[in-house]
Amino acid sequence: MAGGEGVFGTQAAAHYEDWYETSEGQRADALEKAALWGLLEDISGAWGILEVGCGTGHFTRWLSDIGLAAVGLDISAVMLAQALDGVSLVQGDASRLPFADGAFDVTALVTTLEFLERPQDGLAEAVRVGQRGVVLGVLNRWSVLGLWRRLVGFFRPTVYGRARFYGVGEAKRLLRSVADEGGRIVWRSTLFPRWWPWPRADLPWGGFIAMALLLPARS
Repeated sequence: MAGGEGVFGTQAAAHYEDWYETSEGQRADALEKAALWGLLEDISGAWGILEVGCGTGHFTRWLSDIGLAAVGLDISAVMLAQALDGVSLVQGDASRLPFADGAFDVTALVTTLEFLERPQDGLAEAVRVGQRGVVLGVLNRWSVLGLWRRLVGFFRPTVYGRARFYGVGEAKRLLRSVADEGGRIVWRSTLFPRWWPWPRADLPWGGFIAMALLLPARS
């Protein structure tokens, strides 16, 4: 996740990874990674990947483990300080990425867009440095999970109280607004209620939306 120190401060950073040890966290983690992996398979030959808003490097480590040359970037020094060794991390601003045009094959933002003050600027930068495409993982505004987290954030202080969630249509429009060179958008959703029979589907009410902007080859 991404955010400034005011969103993911010392207390949140210290306990961020603990959530992934809970049964809910383990289930969400497995389903989200499976959905993202499905998108990465659509970008054949991709190797170098930048994760923007990497937080403690949780997904950056996974991207490295599946064989990609992964670099994580986050604006929060306290989140980066909680990261484990073995992954490349950089402190920086999503709206001003400190990398050259096309420096990576893919740029990924996993539960990051929700916390960007200027999401369009962040996506424009992601397109600039990711020559093959951009992969998003966003919490769905119109899902049971999204509605619940927004409700909880309204009544007591949580990081989700500062978040702006997105639906499928909203995320698509944002990506198209920065895709000057065209490109194709693919998506799937996951984190349906436990009684739902399929872990992933092209249905717009899963709690987690995995979406990719596949860009044409650049000269």
